[in-house]
Amino acid sequence: MTSPSLTIDTPAGPVRATAGPREADAVVFELGGAMRGSVHVTGTTHPRHWDQFTAVRACLGPVNAFKTTAPDEDLPRLARGRTGYHGSLILYRDDTDRPQISVNPLSSAADHPPSEKTEAVLTAVLRGCAEHVAQRADLPAILEASRQRDTPGLLRFLTWSASYHQAEAVRLEREARAALPARKAAEAAWRTAAQWLALSPHPVLLLMLADCPDSLTRKIRGLQWWAPYCVDAAAEERERAHRAQAEADSLREQQCRRPRGRRPALVGAALGGPTT
Repeated sequence: MTSPSLTIDTPAGPVRATAGPREADAVVFELGGAMRGSVHVTGTTHPRHWDQFTAVRACLGPVNAFKTTAPDEDLPRLARGRTGYHGSLILYRDDTDRPQISVNPLSSAADHPPSEKTEAVLTAVLRGCAEHVAQRADLPAILEASRQRDTPGLLRFLTWSASYHQAEAVRLEREARAALPARKAAEAAWRTAAQWLALSPHPVLLLMLADCPDSLTRKIRGLQWWAPYCVDAAAEERERAHRAQAEADSLREQQCRRPRGRRPALVGAALGGPTT
């Protein structure tokens, strides 16, 4: 059984973090020692896989900072300081099953960045609380409750994202098709201007043919790379649309399944090897 209390070593001294009773989708730690205040830890999606609830997110303050903002007076602060801080950290496993962290910007209640030392203290406390929750036996229940909480909003976003990227792909493909006749027209105009220049030299014709802004030469050069660029960009947009749609489909499928008691990938010891 994981102890409800832990001690985290920080540049400002040890911080004691005591976990309160588990809420449906979160654990709130009360801080003591070198820091006072609270840290809210909940489940979240893997940073690169929005349909996989295998990560934990620790937020400075007693509430989920992704849903609401804690009052300034409730933000954690150093024991000898009066400045409250907000921010969050995500603990997840990479493709080699190693624990990684992603830190969202940390700042004071007045939106000023913390000093290097303070940032190190805040990051250590957030990571310590996140790792503690990642090793709890009830993590699967926290992640499942977090999935139920966030799925409706994620589905709305992913549905919009798939539609947006699909529309961008169509637009870029249209741009690529239009670039070819535009380049041919510009090349024809360049040849005509060159013929006129040979017959009757004129400064305007020189500017049209010169390698300078707004000239035919620059226009042709731009159109030469614009079509291939649009083709490649359209393919990337279609891939983003496909991925968003696949993640949305995965979330809908998870909604239809009954929760299982299997432990997600993150739970294997955030700091150690695989569990047995």
